Amino acid sequence: MWVLPFISEQDFYEHVKATINKYGEKLITFDLKRFNKNIIDPIKLIFDKNVYGFTWDEIIKNEIFRQRDKSNNNEIGYFHQRIFQYMQDCEVPQSGWDVIFSPKSGIKIDDENDDKNTVRRVFVEMKNKHNTMNSSSSGKTYIKMQHQLLEDGDCACFLVEAIAKKSQNIPWSISVDGKQKKHQRIRRVSMDEFYSLVTGQEDAFYQICMQLPKTIEKVISEMPANTIPHDSVKDELSKTFSFNSSEDYFLLALYMLGFEGYKGFSQ
Repeated sequence: MWVLPFISEQDFYEHVKATINKYGEKLITFDLKRFNKNIIDPIKLIFDKNVYGFTWDEIIKNEIFRQRDKSNNNEIGYFHQRIFQYMQDCEVPQSGWDVIFSPKSGIKIDDENDDKNTVRRVFVEMKNKHNTMNSSSSGKTYIKMQHQLLEDGDCACFLVEAIAKKSQNIPWSISVDGKQKKHQRIRRVSMDEFYSLVTGQEDAFYQICMQLPKTIEKVISEMPANTIPHDSVKDELSKTFSFNSSEDYFLLALYMLGFEGYKGFSQ
């Protein structure tokens, strides 16, 4: 039984599938050549293995994950932003803003009983974490929102944070050019509060989070078998190097990847 009234089961499925497809080349299988493309740091891997108590399998998988994940990517940002295209009164423009929310009944900005606190549109800048923004990018975003308020007297601007310290919908206070700025219609809003505002369902984001792993599992089970990578690094290492014990084997094999041409290792 589908439990999300604010988005259809098919739309959610397609959005999760599209997000997984955005992973692109990260889904390519890691072979030994790709694993050592930029030459791994064997010393770091040896420290990590022993300090954290990893097995050799775990240390290889962790390094593969690190390499897959190290590039700046927008996959999760895509998920957070584009899901709102399926929700009532929301628009996801190609540029400018991440989401524009325009319900016919308007949006109440705070709890005060004042018509001035109701606006027709909310322009959203979405971030994974607020602390990933440096002072320069925060200042530019705030100034962008100030300009939007000057152009449109019937709107508010939200900085929506997927990972906020707490559930909140508060005025965004910031220092711009050394001066403290704060405006009732420029706000910091946690993702759960934004979902609640858009859908009218208080726990909408919680329900999304509970449904997500089930839908991901379903999408992956229905994808071609070769879509999800089956990394061959360990198998290739075992064919390339041969030592007396598994401990020596992995240790020297990793050293050879980084130090093959160094004195002592070359013998």
